[in-house]
Amino acid sequence: MKALVVTVSTRAASGYYEDRSGPVAAERLRAMGFDVAGPQVVADGDPVEMALRRAAEQGYDLVVTTGGTGLSPRDVTPEMTRRVVDREVPGLAEAIRRRGADGGVPTAALSRAVCGLAGQTLVVNLPGSTGGVRDGMTVLEAVLKHAVDQLHGGDH
Repeated sequence: MKALVVTVSTRAASGYYEDRSGPVAAERLRAMGFDVAGPQVVADGDPVEMALRRAAEQGYDLVVTTGGTGLSPRDVTPEMTRRVVDREVPGLAEAIRRRGADGGVPTAALSRAVCGLAGQTLVVNLPGSTGGVRDGMTVLEAVLKHAVDQLHGGDH
């Protein structure tokens, strides 16, 4: 199983600060048995769409993004993701938000994250905070192997 982690942050992409959330996602995916590339750090906006398109073309089973899911004017990761995915998987995004809210983070409800399929690549948007990534990865750990199996024609 191949995964790519993409950190979405204009400030981290410009070297203003260090990416902290991408490495958390990559570490958790490796622990689940994924062959992980990244984290690849990109600026907000069109670079997100380009990274997602490349990942789908390169045959990744999974792309996890961190960042760009909030209410800031620069937060357009969900919009860029929708440009790339063929079908959304709304239950997954809802479960990730619910996990954060149930864990005592009421602002998790403000996440506009999207999950969906770009061909045979599952794309999952996670928040940019390390805690949000941990919560999201906890949800993903329960379903990812089954999801990737289904992407490759496995039964329900």
